[in-house]
Amino acid sequence: MNVPEPQRSRVVLSQRRGARMVRTRVEVQEHTEIGDAMIRGLMRAQLGLAVRLALVTACTLGAIPLLCSVFPSLSSIVVLGIRLPWLVLGVLVYPLLFGLGRLYVRLAERNEQDFTDLVDD
Repeated sequence: MNVPEPQRSRVVLSQRRGARMVRTRVEVQEHTEIGDAMIRGLMRAQLGLAVRLALVTACTLGAIPLLCSVFPSLSSIVVLGIRLPWLVLGVLVYPLLFGLGRLYVRLAERNEQDFTDLVDD
């Protein structure tokens, strides 16, 4: 009886998902050159995000006194017995800072999730 031989298949290391995932994790955990480069990339992304949001915050907060000095009539406006610049700097800035803080946390977590996906892929 002629039994047909099973068809041979070629297995390449890059085709196996588990091998690459384990190798990438080991490289990160053992701080090899590739793992260190990946961690530096994550740190660079987090630093870039922090610097960009710090610049947005500084420009926004710096614009308030600048506007009041350029347009002196804004400084004379009184709302609820408080001058407008003090009201803006003392009360209205906090929701802005809270929103920027939440945005930073969300984007930083996205960077970390992208890094985790890269390592686990």
